[in-house]
Amino acid sequence: MMGMVSWFAKNAVAANLLMVVAFLGGVLSFNEMEREMFPVVPVTGASVSVAWNGASPQDVEEQIIMRIEEAVADIDGLDRMTSIAYDSGGVVNIRGRDDIDMMEFVDEIKLRVDQINNLPRAAFEPQVSRWEQRDRYFGMAVHGNVDDLTLKRVADEVRDDIANLKGGELAQIQAVLSEEVSIEISEDALRQYNLSFSDVARAISGNSINSSGGQVRSSVGDVAMTTRNLANTQAQFENIIIRQSSDQGTIRVGDVAEVIDGFEDADLEASFNNRPTAFVFVVQPDKMDISTYAQGFRDYIERANNPASGILPDGMQIDVLWDNSVPFQARMTLIMESALLGAFLVMLVLILFLRPIVAFWVTIGIITAFAGGIMLMPLLGVSWNVLSTFAVLLVIGVIVDDAIVVGENIHREVESGRREGIGAAIVGTQMVLKPVVFGVLTTIIAFAPWALLTGPTRSFTQQITFVVIVSLVFSIIECMFILPAHLAHMKKQDKAKQGWLTKGQARIADSLLWFANNLYKPALEWALRLRYATIVLFFIIFGFAIALLQTRIVPFNFMPEIEGDLVQVTIELPEGTPFSRTLEVRDQLRLGIDT
Repeated sequence: MMGMVSWFAKNAVAANLLMVVAFLGGVLSFNEMEREMFPVVPVTGASVSVAWNGASPQDVEEQIIMRIEEAVADIDGLDRMTSIAYDSGGVVNIRGRDDIDMMEFVDEIKLRVDQINNLPRAAFEPQVSRWEQRDRYFGMAVHGNVDDLTLKRVADEVRDDIANLKGGELAQIQAVLSEEVSIEISEDALRQYNLSFSDVARAISGNSINSSGGQVRSSVGDVAMTTRNLANTQAQFENIIIRQSSDQGTIRVGDVAEVIDGFEDADLEASFNNRPTAFVFVVQPDKMDISTYAQGFRDYIERANNPASGILPDGMQIDVLWDNSVPFQARMTLIMESALLGAFLVMLVLILFLRPIVAFWVTIGIITAFAGGIMLMPLLGVSWNVLSTFAVLLVIGVIVDDAIVVGENIHREVESGRREGIGAAIVGTQMVLKPVVFGVLTTIIAFAPWALLTGPTRSFTQQITFVVIVSLVFSIIECMFILPAHLAHMKKQDKAKQGWLTKGQARIADSLLWFANNLYKPALEWALRLRYATIVLFFIIFGFAIALLQTRIVPFNFMPEIEGDLVQVTIELPEGTPFSRTLEVRDQLRLGIDT
């Protein structure tokens, strides 16, 4: 490595070319990197859900839940299993160990579930869904004084429009009931037409159907034979023919039953600003650019709220519930301002002790190290998110130290008069090569184990580890190969031509030397002379710090509690409480908030 330091110091063109590559690569990578609040986190586990209309929780548990649990109980890598049975369905949550292959684990669950052949006939096919932690990065409320059916269908249209925008592929609707056509048969009408309940059920199931009948091949082409008569609306169900006879004529479903085009029978009410509401949430896709995507959603909301667009009926409006691009942009602004302010302060402090040319190139070196690190981040799957930006702030101090140590040592070598120019740049760098390299390596070694963790935690820790490692690696490249070439033309200052800046630097340097000789040196000599007392004092202070943590005088939280801008209230009432009572409690709470 000594030879490489010497070669780059003598070949400034190569060093400058390396710096340009770092800058250009950093800019291009920065523009191409994904931008998200948090990365998508795969979790080793899956949920098996089954619907069985009309079944009680006990029937679901005994005839579905227990059979699924028996089928997957001996899967290799199973950590724990929890189940929930409720009216008309149930779900089995299966958690795997963090040290197993997630895809193989989920595939084995699907295979075991597919082999179950004794589930109730009326139950729907079990649905296996893999666990993933994806951030809901945008939320909106579609609200207005309209009926529930209009609200649901407008929300469906809004969801479809959002799904057609970039980043909205995984848009979801929440707080709405599923549409359902219910048929209430009149006993009097059945007796009047001499019909039975089974006659009506058979007519509906036999006539409301989509079916394929194969293909007919001919000399002019193939003709597909299909039956498409699936009823979907109130009018279509009412027109289904039950019986045709010469004396009674045509009897239709509408003659013997009341067909209601409405919603499933469930207790649910959602409002926004006291108006009926449906919520549309956008889940982050695999490829993220949160700022661009969120701006597209805001533009759509602005268009939709314009009556001239015709997107929303009169009296309806869309409001933004939350937009994670706002705190993301705030974090990016903080990073940029901190980087610029840090570079300015570093340059200002260095000017107080070193020559301006040294301070300038050290500052440029710090920026180059970050640019080179950003250039390598996409290759390791790192995106711009809360974790990676935190890692950038974390590693700034180490990068600054490396460049300052090398730059100051070259400056000292020149001012000592022993060497100048290329010789001073080479020797000054080589003198601190080992401590700088080993200092960086120890930091890398300290962070590297985070990248080797298993389970969901790894998706978070890798973001920090990789940012720290690539930034430190390029910091070494910059301060060992690029910075010496930039300081290779520095010569010793002529004391006869000292200006006000040089005189000011001399006074500050003298003050620092006075502190070192009169305060720090005696303290160091005392500590070395009484080395055993120094060690004991260290352990006393260390034990005192541990005691502060153990007694919670200094509290410890791995994830500190941060005040948010959303207050959420959950009301739990006894089992069997009517929904009307729940609404009364909600109204009382709302009244208390408003007053």
